[in-house]
Amino acid sequence: MRRALMVVIVLLLTACSNRHLGKPVAAAPVSVLSSYEITRDVVVTPPDWPQKLLADVYRPAGAGPFPSVLLIHGGAWKRGDRAQVKSLAERIAARGYLVVNTTYRLVPQYVWPAQLHDVQQAVRWMRSEEGVRLGIDGNRIGTFGYSAGGHLAALLGALSDEPKWGDAQTRIKAVVAGGDPADLPAFKDGRLVPAFIGASWEENPQAYRDASPIYHISAGDPPVFAYHARYDMLVPFDQATRYKEALDKAGITNELFVIGGHGHISGFFADGDAVEASLTFLDRYLR
Repeated sequence: MRRALMVVIVLLLTACSNRHLGKPVAAAPVSVLSSYEITRDVVVTPPDWPQKLLADVYRPAGAGPFPSVLLIHGGAWKRGDRAQVKSLAERIAARGYLVVNTTYRLVPQYVWPAQLHDVQQAVRWMRSEEGVRLGIDGNRIGTFGYSAGGHLAALLGALSDEPKWGDAQTRIKAVVAGGDPADLPAFKDGRLVPAFIGASWEENPQAYRDASPIYHISAGDPPVFAYHARYDMLVPFDQATRYKEALDKAGITNELFVIGGHGHISGFFADGDAVEASLTFLDRYLR
């Protein structure tokens, strides 16, 4: 009886602990900067864009150019804004990255692929004269997001080399995707994904695949750091494991950080260790 109880305790402790799957390589120590300046409400879209999109730019102290991160908020593609990830932007900027904390068009007024086009436009802006003037290094751009933001961050990486969806100006060097719904057909019977696609599975199954990072993975994609809460009921944990399997199969360098003892929402607020590991990952590929 005592032995059985000990086994249960060990299993519970294991389930509640964080785990790192993959083969993380040690990065050189990075000096954490103490200061940065913020330029708010920067317009990242051209005048003829369907909706004016704004971003907050966090620029670290120093001369630059800086390795840069496009930060994408979550909210089921239908809500959320830059304020949701303000503390995350501050943490990334304090690490010495220039952060573009962007917005994108939301459901139900706009549906797929508007959100993809918006974050791709943000990457194009980062490579524009204005982005370069602010200190962005166009050769060292990564993406970072959680939930719907993680999904869009992962798409930016997976579509880097697909002429139908992207081009040289939208390519990125590294992806950090937390709580990523990587395989949208798995959610075809729910409400959020059909609303995002703007059609039911029966009406347009190809759109569900087109909007899923897992169906676009191919050799040459940028390295990926994924993190996911073990008890996520909104975006089940097998989304992360199957995403990793697809990355492994394509030979894409990747890591999966498991947040133990949390679900989708609480995992977002308990992401300290995951974010720290993701910053080390970014140090490796953007510095």
